[in-house]
Amino acid sequence: MNSTAAFRYNRKIFSLPPWHCRLSTAAFNVDSKAFSKTLNLPKTSFPLWPNREKSEVSLCPRICEDLGGREFVLHDGLPYANGNLHVGHSMNKIIKDIINRFHVISGDRVQYIHGWDCHGLPIENKALKDLGTDSRSLTPSDIRSAAWKTALHEIETQKEEFQQFGIMADWSKETTYRTLDHGYEMRQLAIFQKMVENGLIYRHYRPVHFSPSSRSALAEAELVYKDNHISHSVYSGEKYAKYSHDIRLLVWTTTPWTLTANMVTTKNAHYGDCGESRIGLYFVEREDDKKGPLYLIATGRLGDTPTVPIFSALGSIRYVDSIQGSNLIGAYCKPIFSHGSSKRIIRASHVTSESGTGLVHCAPAHGVEDYNTFRDQGLLAGTESMLCHVGCEGEFKADVADVVGDTATQSLVGKSVLEDGSRAVVNLLKETNNLVKIERFKHKYPYDWRTDKPIIVTATSQRFANLDKIKDDALNALEHVEMFPPLSRLQSFIRSRSEWCISRQRVWAVPLPALYHIPTDRAILDAASLSHILPILQEKGIEYWWNGPVEEFIPPTLREGEGVDVWRKGTDTMDVWFDSGSSWSMLEQREDGLGQKYQADVCVEGSDQHWGWFQSQLLTAVGSGSSSIPYKALVTHGMVLDQKGKKMSKSLGNVISPITVVAGGKDKKKEPAYGADLLRLWIALVEYWNDVPLGTNILNQTAESLRKIRNTARFLLGNIGDVYEQDNEDAWEDVKEHMDLADRYMINELQKCEAECAVAYVAYNFPKVVKTLQNLCNITLSSCYFDINKDNLYANALNGYERRATVFMLKEILATIVRIMVPILPDLAQEIHDSMYYKSKGLVFLEQPWNWHEGGFTIKGFTKDDMKTVKKDSDDMVMLMQEVHPVVTSLLEQAREQKQIRSSLEAEVDVIFPEVPDVASNAPSDAQEATTSFEDNGKTRLAQNFRDHEDFMAKHFIVSRVTVMDEGSLGTVSPGWIYIRSLSILGEGFSKPASALGSEESYDVAIRIRPATREKCPRCWTFTKEIEDILCKRCADVT
Repeated sequence: MNSTAAFRYNRKIFSLPPWHCRLSTAAFNVDSKAFSKTLNLPKTSFPLWPNREKSEVSLCPRICEDLGGREFVLHDGLPYANGNLHVGHSMNKIIKDIINRFHVISGDRVQYIHGWDCHGLPIENKALKDLGTDSRSLTPSDIRSAAWKTALHEIETQKEEFQQFGIMADWSKETTYRTLDHGYEMRQLAIFQKMVENGLIYRHYRPVHFSPSSRSALAEAELVYKDNHISHSVYSGEKYAKYSHDIRLLVWTTTPWTLTANMVTTKNAHYGDCGESRIGLYFVEREDDKKGPLYLIATGRLGDTPTVPIFSALGSIRYVDSIQGSNLIGAYCKPIFSHGSSKRIIRASHVTSESGTGLVHCAPAHGVEDYNTFRDQGLLAGTESMLCHVGCEGEFKADVADVVGDTATQSLVGKSVLEDGSRAVVNLLKETNNLVKIERFKHKYPYDWRTDKPIIVTATSQRFANLDKIKDDALNALEHVEMFPPLSRLQSFIRSRSEWCISRQRVWAVPLPALYHIPTDRAILDAASLSHILPILQEKGIEYWWNGPVEEFIPPTLREGEGVDVWRKGTDTMDVWFDSGSSWSMLEQREDGLGQKYQADVCVEGSDQHWGWFQSQLLTAVGSGSSSIPYKALVTHGMVLDQKGKKMSKSLGNVISPITVVAGGKDKKKEPAYGADLLRLWIALVEYWNDVPLGTNILNQTAESLRKIRNTARFLLGNIGDVYEQDNEDAWEDVKEHMDLADRYMINELQKCEAECAVAYVAYNFPKVVKTLQNLCNITLSSCYFDINKDNLYANALNGYERRATVFMLKEILATIVRIMVPILPDLAQEIHDSMYYKSKGLVFLEQPWNWHEGGFTIKGFTKDDMKTVKKDSDDMVMLMQEVHPVVTSLLEQAREQKQIRSSLEAEVDVIFPEVPDVASNAPSDAQEATTSFEDNGKTRLAQNFRDHEDFMAKHFIVSRVTVMDEGSLGTVSPGWIYIRSLSILGEGFSKPASALGSEESYDVAIRIRPATREKCPRCWTFTKEIEDILCKRCADVT
């Protein structure tokens, strides 16, 4: 830049003179290596990379019952005891562990008991597969015994894998809860009994989600919807009986197998009923019959055939006429199968003209909307009035002959309604000349989440919980629950449900202890029967329901009359969501010192648990009349995807095992052992409340982030040395008097950092914690505080006050970093702790407590007034960094680019004030020194503030010297080169940076860099040595 710079002050222009020659000095040829041993270079045994074989040292064998803080309860959601852990398991457990560790280091008594969900179809299927025997040839006891062994084996497998994630818990059998344990099962039955007593449980024959592959009813929470399901949709014609002409209602369905159970035909409740709105009559040309019948189609667009999807699907079609829609209501259609009865046409609100033909067949046994329509119009006289020809394995039963006839029945009986049975129905439509069109139809369809097979809707007798009675109470209870992140999904799900199907047709589960009257199939399951049955199961175990004689379970009141031979035990079992939803009852078994029942402070699960465990806990608690809601807060995390945002799947080959991340794969070069801390850091880094990606690149980026944190700790340990073992109150008594602006700035930064992290931990915002920690390590420390203090640490006297003040701050910095990282990076924190206190064998979270809730960060020996001074000095430091340092850095970079300097230490900085002759200065010898007293005005006070911090600014800017002077003291000797820039500073002191002031007066200063006027010291490399000396004064005194 130009060597002349000008700035305005009191409306007068001052120009600084140009210099044209470079100062030349001679230097002694002294080998700097000769003094290297006299420097205090960092020394530490803390390795650059962790020793994987010695990791996982921070696991706690107990739950810190000896801590004196408040009780904190994290209620563990139950992982299903089946198969190896996937990365979603690790996310769930590590989030919980981070929460627990934060509360432990905060002094709370954490109650955390692992649990496992042990019942259900997957375990039963796996046990049967291991047996290699068809379940039909086994007794229920045989199946249950095998499933029991399978569940216990899976628990042990998962337990070993969980421990590799660095989870702090007691993994012993005594402190683990399992839904197969007798005590747990009896608490579950006790909850069920209370719900029965409250009138919430009833038996009903109605359509439910039914899985042929599981041979059991399913709840909505046990379904997954696939968008690419292919059905064979058909258009069939139901002959309109009102006219002698061959006029038919064109009906479209994606489930042709339900046509055998058709009981009425429905049309939209309003369309075509009034005014000029009419239903179209169309002629459809068919390949097999050019003179086919006319078809009624409720499209809403009479004659507009090219734009209506149904018409393009049917092919060649021609509009003929229309009829009034109301004429259809109450009329009849002839049956499409030989032995069927005529079907009435009724209105239905769920039928629209948006898809299909606007006319729908109604099979109340195979559709909830159909069932509701049938019931609401008074057509449902009883269960016997519903047609249903589907068996428990999703196959056509023999009674379908009542509709299709004996001959046609042979092509249907025993065939799956989703496969061959559906195709057989289509063939019957062809034979009866009622098939108009068949086509493949891709659409969303429900699948069994356990077997990954499609389900059906069919009528069966099931047990339900009435949710309408408790819905308001459940919603009111949720108003007192905090949601992280704030969501209303749980409320929405509860509002949308009126009942809960709780019965299942499997063996490996808790029984629904109902008795059935064999002659009438009447079921007995009431408060009286349960009061008789449950004590028997309490004494003899759940297995006795399958093994014991029925007469033991029959209450005395039922033994009279017909005797015991007419009764049988029910075989239905409870929905596994009722199992896991009863887990809150464990907390009710304990009381605090005031007699209050414990309540979970928080539950943490995936987003799918708003429909599952979160909801089942709430419903069982409210339904059984519990005095409190099971939880105070709910934390939800998303699913883990691959790095392209796709769902992880074995078929896609994009699955990443958390065990491989921790321990490495077979090829360690391709799949290195990153350790548990890296997995934990990744989970804490991402916004886990959303779906998050994971892949090789992401793991490598996380490894780099972890390396930077580790290197920061290594630098701190290397410079602290043995100070921890020597630490005592007296040693640090007078250190604070020797702290400079940077030290005091760091005190303030640590205070802010701890406060921000504590707030983030409390809010379960772990990404905020990690980013705050990263900014502290990578920016505040590595790019600022460490650079400023390297000269002090390396070159000053080992036990000099200035260096000891900085070492004291390094100690406080490291302790703060450890406290912040303990919940997320327990292995690294313990490793650092062991290096800090190498004689200690204790656990870091017990020996370095974090008392953030008692007023935040505190430092030994500092009073409240001291901290106020620290805050002011911190503001001064901020002003230097924000206002002056960028200018100095820019000028030094210019000098480097123009090859004037290689190191910033080759330069000196002048801070020049115009017309302030009263500033006492440390100017070069060639400059005129001012000796008069200060003028009491803002500009002189600002200049004096700068003057008081000359030595610190030299350290901060990493130059050899900083001189504060007025414009009149520039002298006459010209340096070989200069770079200069002006800037305005608002206020009178460092504590009033420009960005913080509004109406303050501004003062112009100039920043000038020029060649160092002294020689390079071979020990510290600063240009502070006199030409005739071997070392600078500081180094000479030290050595």
